[in-house]
Amino acid sequence: MDLAFKALSDPRRREIMRLVWDEELAATAIAEHFSDVSRPAISQHLGVLRKSGLVRERRAGTRRLYCADHRKVLSLRKFLDGFWNDSLETLRTLIEQPTTNKQGATNG
Repeated sequence: MDLAFKALSDPRRREIMRLVWDEELAATAIAEHFSDVSRPAISQHLGVLRKSGLVRERRAGTRRLYCADHRKVLSLRKFLDGFWNDSLETLRTLIEQPTTNKQGATNG
């Protein structure tokens, strides 16, 4: 999981994830979206995403095609949702706790 979070820390890799979220794209097509980045650099970014499990690679002849692995992203989301749910539960507990006024009487 740490590799996935580290992979997503880079804005270009997040953009690559957006590109391959709904469709499979060749590495060259992905690289065309980044005029300020070399193709070898995009290949390195794709390698990081692949090693982290966020994207899958499929070879078709000489081409390499990439698509997002939605299952891996879902596992990251479930992990992060745990923080959100824990925070909401803590907030609910605090809100529902009876409060004590200055005279020691309980309100609520």
